[in-house]
Amino acid sequence: MVNHQAGLFHLLRKPAFICLLLALATLSVYLPVRNYGFVDYDDSSYFFNNPHVLTGLSWPNIHWAFSSSQYANWHPLTWLSLMLDAALFGHGPAAPHLTNVVLHAANSILVFLLFLRMTRAVWRSAAVAMLFAIHPLHVESVAWISERKDVLSAFFGLLALWCYARYIESARVNAGNDPSQGAAANPQPATCRWHSPWTFYGLSLFFFACGLMSKPMLVTLPCIMLLLDFWPLQRFGSLATAKRNEDGPTVQRVIIEKIPFFLLSIAASAVTCLVQKNGGSMAMLINDPATKRLANAFVSYARYLEKIFYPINLAVPYPHPVGWPVLAVVLSATFFIFLCAAAVAMRRRFPYVLTGWFWFAGMLVPVIGLVQIGMPAMADRYAYLPLIGILVAVAWGVGDACLKWQPPEKAVLILTASVFIICAVRARNQATVWENDGTLFGHAVAVTQNNYIASLNLAFWYSNHGRGQDALKCYDNAMQMSSNDLTAISYSTHDHLQAALYCYYNTLRLNPDDPNELYNIGNAFAKLGNWDEAIRDYRRALQIAPGQPDVMNNLGFALAKEKQFADAATNFQAVLKLEPASADAHNNLASVLFAEGQYEQAAEHFRAALQLSPRNPRICINLAATFLRLAETNQAIKYYQQALQLQPDDPQARLQLQRLGIAPAN
Repeated sequence: MVNHQAGLFHLLRKPAFICLLLALATLSVYLPVRNYGFVDYDDSSYFFNNPHVLTGLSWPNIHWAFSSSQYANWHPLTWLSLMLDAALFGHGPAAPHLTNVVLHAANSILVFLLFLRMTRAVWRSAAVAMLFAIHPLHVESVAWISERKDVLSAFFGLLALWCYARYIESARVNAGNDPSQGAAANPQPATCRWHSPWTFYGLSLFFFACGLMSKPMLVTLPCIMLLLDFWPLQRFGSLATAKRNEDGPTVQRVIIEKIPFFLLSIAASAVTCLVQKNGGSMAMLINDPATKRLANAFVSYARYLEKIFYPINLAVPYPHPVGWPVLAVVLSATFFIFLCAAAVAMRRRFPYVLTGWFWFAGMLVPVIGLVQIGMPAMADRYAYLPLIGILVAVAWGVGDACLKWQPPEKAVLILTASVFIICAVRARNQATVWENDGTLFGHAVAVTQNNYIASLNLAFWYSNHGRGQDALKCYDNAMQMSSNDLTAISYSTHDHLQAALYCYYNTLRLNPDDPNELYNIGNAFAKLGNWDEAIRDYRRALQIAPGQPDVMNNLGFALAKEKQFADAATNFQAVLKLEPASADAHNNLASVLFAEGQYEQAAEHFRAALQLSPRNPRICINLAATFLRLAETNQAIKYYQQALQLQPDDPQARLQLQRLGIAPAN
């Protein structure tokens, strides 16, 4: 039995075996996501409705990736990785899901190899990496296809840190391990002498640039390098005993070598601010006062810590509160300041606490809400890399406690294994939430309060799956949380028409004789193809406020759809009396006259419409079709050719010309 235990302990010290365990643990948690579908919460823009991604890698698409600011972000390598998935594996969700899982497994292994290289502490490094691999807080970054940017940027960021550690190690070997540089890292033997330190420095800078082009949250990585210089690399020497004249040059040298990294961070920050501003995502910065953003930052730090140690009720999105209670803000701020002060106070005896805590706190700065981007108060995905800092502080703290108090090895192993199992089970359960929109937003509604975004998205999912009553309940809940007519208009724009109708009706309850709301409701019914309802609401709007050209034009269009041509023509003629220069009214009236066989009058109004809108290929085609009915073939050919000049790929014009024996111009 002793031999078996000794063999197990020997195996657990093998880096290759630990890497294999990390990969298997990641797969055990996340492999089911290969059967999950897309989530219509950014996935449409990032993958399944993005023509650039779906058509794979090509020079036009690569150019688009580097020039696009879609979703108010600049992350060209993220786009390229998704294009590669589509090119190699098709347009289904399985491949991008599995790519995220593979990247997360690679990141877990890189965390282990990074801290192993810097500290030579096998089991502590393995514990940090294992918790990184299976922590439930990471499910959002791995199971959500749109968060490819998270796992990809982390992959490059960890590679940059690993190369930075190799750079320090190689420099020490070449310098003969100068004690003034700190000896804790215990450099590798002679093999490192064959590698130039500047090779690793250049690779670190390159991977850092790649990480920024995957997600700009990595802008704080140069600060993380400075923390690693303090511990575990110990490049500053002993801060307690170093003399000023000895310590100064070391600090200066350490800072100077970070300048290229900081310049990249500044450039990435500038690009991000530019695209966010142009994309409209920074509107919250204007509306929210600094005090409110600072209060939310302190509370969010506390909430992240809570979810690290008690990862339940995880959701997407977390709604941004109207305001936090004063007591919650004061307690959170006090707790944050206390932890910062404690980390500094313990820097000599427990230097890993300072590195770990400020790794966590510093990496969250870009997304903690001081610069508010978008609506979420916080998000699990933002903690993907910052979590490493807390895990390092805990793992090394527990390791030191075990060395001091010498608990039984079996008890330590059982407790450690129990923590791993609990995390893995909890993470796998959380991953099932991402199976589809219904499970995702249903879970968010269940575990959060006043989450109108989740309620609306759940309502859309119910509507698309024929669960009308459930959808109406969700719409009602969302309206109670945030009643806003502009919201209804945006739904209509995105074809969430049932939601738009519900919002309009709720607004109409407050003012039943509002002609604008009746017009909006009529338009929504028209988009749904419910022409009878559209006609009813247009007529009600005109009864309340007669003489509105837009309403009369849309009413005429709806009447024409119901083949009530005489009434439709009356409305179009009324519009033309009010607006003689309306190309739409001329075209619509001509279409009605054409349907009634009045081709001469139809041609007259089509010509008038074309004079008012000369670059409209549809009017050209309508006019050409009218001349065909009038047996004026040459005129028909003329206008079909004019339509092709305006829209060369129009299939109807090409087909008609071919039927007339005319070869369309290429």
